[in-house]
Amino acid sequence: LTAAYLLTKPEMYLTKEEFAALAYLGGYKGPLPEPEVKEPKPLYSGKQLFSLFVPKGFNYVLTSKWAKSAGGPKNDVVVKDGKLIGGVIDKASIGAEEPDSVLHRITKDYGTEISRQFLNSVLAILKNFITTQGFTYGFDELELPKEALDEIKRIIDEAYERVKEWIRKYKEGALPTIRGMKREEVLEYHIMGELSTAREEAGKVVERYLSETNAGLIMARTGARGSTLNLGQMMATLGQQSVRGKRIKRGYYRRALPHFKRGDEMPDAYGFVRSSFRDGLNPIEFFFHAMGGREGLVDTAVRTQQSGYMQRRLVNAMEHLKVEYDLTVRDPEGNIIQFLYGEDGIDPAKSDHGKAVNIERLAEAEALVDDPSLPRITEEEIDKLLKKYEKQLNPKIRGELKEILKRGKYSGKAAKRLVEKVAQGVKKATVEPGEAIGVVAAQSIGEPGTQMTLRTFHFAGVKERDVTLGLPRLIELVDARKQPSTPTMDIYLDEEHRISKDRAMEVARELLFTKVEDVIDSAEIDFLAQGVTFYLSEQKMKERNVSIDDVAKVLAGGRRKIQVDEDANKITVVLGTMDLNALQSFRKKAMNTRVKGVPNINRVSVIRKEGEWIIQTSGSNLPKVLRVPGVDPSRTTTNNIYEIAMTLGIEAARTALVREIMNTLNEQGLEVDIRHILLVADLMTSKGVLQQIGRHG
Repeated sequence: LTAAYLLTKPEMYLTKEEFAALAYLGGYKGPLPEPEVKEPKPLYSGKQLFSLFVPKGFNYVLTSKWAKSAGGPKNDVVVKDGKLIGGVIDKASIGAEEPDSVLHRITKDYGTEISRQFLNSVLAILKNFITTQGFTYGFDELELPKEALDEIKRIIDEAYERVKEWIRKYKEGALPTIRGMKREEVLEYHIMGELSTAREEAGKVVERYLSETNAGLIMARTGARGSTLNLGQMMATLGQQSVRGKRIKRGYYRRALPHFKRGDEMPDAYGFVRSSFRDGLNPIEFFFHAMGGREGLVDTAVRTQQSGYMQRRLVNAMEHLKVEYDLTVRDPEGNIIQFLYGEDGIDPAKSDHGKAVNIERLAEAEALVDDPSLPRITEEEIDKLLKKYEKQLNPKIRGELKEILKRGKYSGKAAKRLVEKVAQGVKKATVEPGEAIGVVAAQSIGEPGTQMTLRTFHFAGVKERDVTLGLPRLIELVDARKQPSTPTMDIYLDEEHRISKDRAMEVARELLFTKVEDVIDSAEIDFLAQGVTFYLSEQKMKERNVSIDDVAKVLAGGRRKIQVDEDANKITVVLGTMDLNALQSFRKKAMNTRVKGVPNINRVSVIRKEGEWIIQTSGSNLPKVLRVPGVDPSRTTTNNIYEIAMTLGIEAARTALVREIMNTLNEQGLEVDIRHILLVADLMTSKGVLQQIGRHG
């Protein structure tokens, strides 16, 4: 990829001898093109060499990785009639797993044989080119001028000052609170924020001072290897070392290492490494870095076992599934799992990034060859044309075609050609009967599972809920667990409550599970009254919208005698016994008594999402929440699939399962075709109950 960039960048010219030698290596047999520069001696551009191997008639534009990371123009790579006219070739054009790369388009439009020749020729040339040119990453290229180093030092010093400021606020009790977080957590959150900002800023300084010819920068920008983060760590500062996503706090008593004073609050004492790799770490920094590095190794070892076992279960559960001759998916007993594989019968391997055909692209091609003198197609004609293809094209594709034909003002001939081409494309991409799609689906989910990083992660923006993500969440879903490790709900509200935060808060207060102990300051055993006295907290009662009567009602619970003192905000429950054990056990029981709210809803937060106020919770209880006035039952959801199956039925559970698995994968930036996930979800729900993929399913 580095070689591809170096060859195709604008200032790269080759002599006739170099050009011919490389073209020959790539297996080019035709005549040499006209050189781009004639005088004083003929010179060929690198783009010309690359163009020799692009199929004739190939047209395409895309944005290179280089332009993306350097903030350059969009759609800089232009290929016209098989000639590279503008832009540089890098990971975005010929990289692995890149959506819509030149390589992908050649494969789709010209077949695998042509794309094999293209890739083989290009790689032979690039390998030789970079070997003769030379490309080294030297130690000297990691050097920064003094002013850059001073700027980095200033950035870190300023961050340290801001950290001191947060600590001072914390000690004075002036920290702004974040709901659902303890004061220490809030402080930690702000400190982590300052330190990671400092590292990012230092990284930006590095990028500013590097020249376009710096080997490290070239590799990072073309997508060959590494990232700007790596450059920052080598040249500016390593940054905060972490274990389990937190700063390093464990070790000796009140300090991580014996090299610090007890209770030292500076970032260095908790694993912030100021040095860069080039200048070297001091022994303490080195030790912290080793702690962070060790976690990576342990994580990898644990993850391979977990994902290997998950993949094995998936394969065993699905190895029997195949596509029958009627395009249904059935198990060996003939039970139907899917009426049409993947809901559209398209083989993901033959599809165009999930789509049966890339209609947009075909339409562009048709528009180019359309005869402008012919009359344009009318809407009735469009409908008539699409009616003919009703059997071959599904409603979604017909809808897309209709949009494009209406928008594009095509002639009747061109429209007919386009629809015919789409129909051919769909036929070509249809899955073949006998295809072992079960095993393929298992592998397609298992493989990215191995790449997932194990981490639970604090939801950005909403600190109320910790959410399990990545591999543990994926396993939890295919296991069909009754209780997810971090249940959470998104509660949408009806018209009158979604408009303002205050109205939403009213509903939230009704939902939040409130026990007696949540609204009292203390509960004392009172031997004089032979009972227990509860001292209520004005503020806590106001927060949760509870009155003294509500609490009294709960504590009276049947026939107990109670004395309510509204002025002193206290309630005494008279038990008429001096037995300490009896009093203590009543006190404990009373503290846990529900005053109001929905069980299991432990924390609520009201946030704004897409122009309306919604409630997000930690904890989940779908059947009870749906009955609360003010809740919109048609959109409220939970991440507990089992609860959805019990409350809304198996179809809803299947939809929720697909959505949750897709979210988990997308959040990790992995692209898995939805048809594989549909198959897993359909298999898990095909018997009418939610079954796990494992021994009990």
